[in-house]
Amino acid sequence: MLEELLQLDKDFFLYLNGLGTPKWDGFFLFLSNKFSAIPLYVFLLILSFQKYGKKRNLVLLVSVALLITVTDQLGNFFKYGVARLRPCHDPEIEPYMRLVKSYCGGKFGYFSAHASNSFALAVFFGSILKSRMKYVGFFLVLWAALVAYSRVYIGVHFPLDIITGALIGSLCGWLFVKLFILALRKFSL
Repeated sequence: MLEELLQLDKDFFLYLNGLGTPKWDGFFLFLSNKFSAIPLYVFLLILSFQKYGKKRNLVLLVSVALLITVTDQLGNFFKYGVARLRPCHDPEIEPYMRLVKSYCGGKFGYFSAHASNSFALAVFFGSILKSRMKYVGFFLVLWAALVAYSRVYIGVHFPLDIITGALIGSLCGWLFVKLFILALRKFSL
């Protein structure tokens, strides 16, 4: 059963990765670059600071920093614990795939920390800003999905890597919203 699932994942990866064209490579490389989202994060922090005021800003910053740390380190823990090769390191499919960027990255890829971080931040900011901006959650989840897909497009993650990352990131984002609200209540902020 597990072997069949992993084979389906490889087949689906080859299909999705094969859809790429040089025309779109730059766009997905940009989305996949962790620094490309900095303006978005700054914008979300500014909106959050305006909503929650000066006293709550430290709690907000600590929450976001811990959220990113937790999702990133969970990704590393699973990558080395599960030790599933990235597609670009898998000799079975490497000859048939498109590696868009100039290097493959670390040896293991399960699960995608890019997907996890993106979805965690999307759920977190989408939840705390939903009263201020009606569609912010939808936009952020769409953005996170594009970032996650970019990892398959450029050839460094299997679909199950990004699906797992998205689920774990969403769960962490939800949990940190609850912890953020609890901290605000606990410290009467």
